[in-house]
Amino acid sequence: MLTEVRTSGFTLRGVSLGGIYTSLHVPELDSLFDVGWPLRSAAAARHLFLSHGHVDHAGALSTLLGARALFGHPRPLRVFLPAEIAEPMTEVLAAQSKLQRYELAVDLVPMRPGDEIALRGDLVVRAFRTYHPVPSLGYQLVRRVAKLLPGLRGLSGREIAERRQRGEAVTRAFDRLELAYATDTLAVVLDREPEVLQSRVLVLECTFLDRRKPLADARAGCHIHLDELIERAHLFRNEAVVLMHFSQLYRPVDVREILGRRLPQELRDRVIAFAPPTDDWPG
Repeated sequence: MLTEVRTSGFTLRGVSLGGIYTSLHVPELDSLFDVGWPLRSAAAARHLFLSHGHVDHAGALSTLLGARALFGHPRPLRVFLPAEIAEPMTEVLAAQSKLQRYELAVDLVPMRPGDEIALRGDLVVRAFRTYHPVPSLGYQLVRRVAKLLPGLRGLSGREIAERRQRGEAVTRAFDRLELAYATDTLAVVLDREPEVLQSRVLVLECTFLDRRKPLADARAGCHIHLDELIERAHLFRNEAVVLMHFSQLYRPVDVREILGRRLPQELRDRVIAFAPPTDDWPG
């Protein structure tokens, strides 16, 4: 069973379990975030954002590409990924293509922290650094909206058009931070990338939730502990914070109970657990 969350104009559908699989489809953005599980319903997505190369986040890419070929999608999938893993990913796909005896075609888009690339229309993606033992990135989806300059408000459409024809600037670009995605990272990413705390929706790993895994051990594995979110609760300005990538130490029912009990009210009302309404995890 896939988990599905609807919040702030977005649908998040997929699976996420720390160390096993993470793959989230956001159809409104025509985007897939990580591919540790080949989501058949997301095979038509135009964009895939890989956080890093670990198999629970990238291991099902070949299967997803095979599904796209089976369904007859004509355009290669655009795969955004840390620049350091572009070459080994190319080698992996070449080997898989030999095994399949047909090409697993992709459009690889290597990125480094700070890079920004247009996706479609007014939508762009901006990469930021995350903190894991292997090369890794987070992704901020930004909608770039043109707004009329304040001094021109009240003018008629004709007057504004005439100024534009004369080469005058009549608008300025305004960035609306839509959705940020950060997984397999130290919590310091929240301090060094404060924009993610302003995004309408923040999709964030929270692998460990209580004393069953001490904070020091969580940090040693480069994962976030709920203790670290609680101490930063006053910083979150998001409409919704979707927590995911929970450890197998917890059942889905445990996740919801612990979050409801431990989160302060100021954050609890905006947090959504990306966990299925079942007694156990899929698979």
